[in-house]
Amino acid sequence: MAGTSFTRRTALAAGSGIATAALIGARGSAAQGAPVKVGELNSYSRMAAFSVPYRNAIQLAVDGINRAGGVMGGRPLEFVFRDDGSTPGDAVRVAEDLLTREGCAFLAGTFLSNVGLAVADLANQRKKLFLATEPLTDALTMAQGNRYTWRLRPSTFMQTRMLTEAARGRTTRRWAIVAPNYEYGQSAAANFKRLITASIPGAEIVAEQYPALGRVDAGATVGALAQARPDGIFNVLFGPDLTAFVREGNTRGLFERRFVLSLLTGEPEYMIPLGDETPEGWIVTGYPWEQITDGTHKAFIDAYRARFNDTPRKGSLLGYVTAQVVANLLNKANSIDSEVLVEAFKDLRTDTVVGNVTMRAIDQQGTMGTWVGETVLRGRQGAMRNIRYADGADFMFPEAEVRAARRV
Repeated sequence: MAGTSFTRRTALAAGSGIATAALIGARGSAAQGAPVKVGELNSYSRMAAFSVPYRNAIQLAVDGINRAGGVMGGRPLEFVFRDDGSTPGDAVRVAEDLLTREGCAFLAGTFLSNVGLAVADLANQRKKLFLATEPLTDALTMAQGNRYTWRLRPSTFMQTRMLTEAARGRTTRRWAIVAPNYEYGQSAAANFKRLITASIPGAEIVAEQYPALGRVDAGATVGALAQARPDGIFNVLFGPDLTAFVREGNTRGLFERRFVLSLLTGEPEYMIPLGDETPEGWIVTGYPWEQITDGTHKAFIDAYRARFNDTPRKGSLLGYVTAQVVANLLNKANSIDSEVLVEAFKDLRTDTVVGNVTMRAIDQQGTMGTWVGETVLRGRQGAMRNIRYADGADFMFPEAEVRAARRV
């Protein structure tokens, strides 16, 4: 892992636990010196299906990085994991503790968008770097963006655009929206309203349902959507809310002869609980890990399965890429000073298990992409078919719009 680039060769060594003589020779067989601590806060209790595999994969990558010599010329990399309480207030207190009592150089993580925005505001106040790995709201890198906050995953705008472009050429004009009533859901719904008419001229929204996160009344929600008689549905629900919605929708025939676009539903975290109730033919974003054949990515999958005796989730992939990006950042900056780190992050390119990921300087948004495909039942479990990897770089906000939103 010589120089400032975390290469695909290094990624393979870290993922498989194999460190070649040449790789070790760059820094020694193990990292030495004071560890570089990264404070990682996430919804490990409330959103365990995603965040626990995410944490597992970070540790898998970090162990490989440290065996290969660590970061910044030989210092061990260490993530300090804490639960963010899934509320903005709790998350800010946890973040403060990570920076002060734990002595972490900077912050990473969070899951819910409102929590991510609260930690981003703290990072701006404290002038400490924050790599928001999971929160998807556009506000994080647009209107409420700040110098110290960067985001890795594709945003709601990026993923919604992936789905609406997959609908291009269809004649589905009457649309209903169902989304959780908090920042992420509202952001995704706003993007859909904006983007669907570019793909389907004349499209209109005939119904909108915004149940409280984690408390969906599936009967009432499905009933209201059915009453509006839409031709298509844009779904943003996830987790237990998605499971309840799908079960009720299947029972009442809501999805019959209707075109559905659904954010995140192809991610194993949310598809596995659906089991044989998985609706077929939905266009979704997700992670069809079992269909990955790329050697470096496949090595990560095999290493994850061997270590944890489980299949990877989307959270697993995100956690592994997070550690790769963080290691590359530290090697480039060769410092834990916040201002140096921010400058090093600008247009930083990292060769990850999903290919190149660049942290675009203008909006501090990563180009990590995701997979788009259709849901299908295989046996008693849902899967994705007709998949393609959508590179995030192709779906980002136009630079002129970023300048207007961020006033840069």
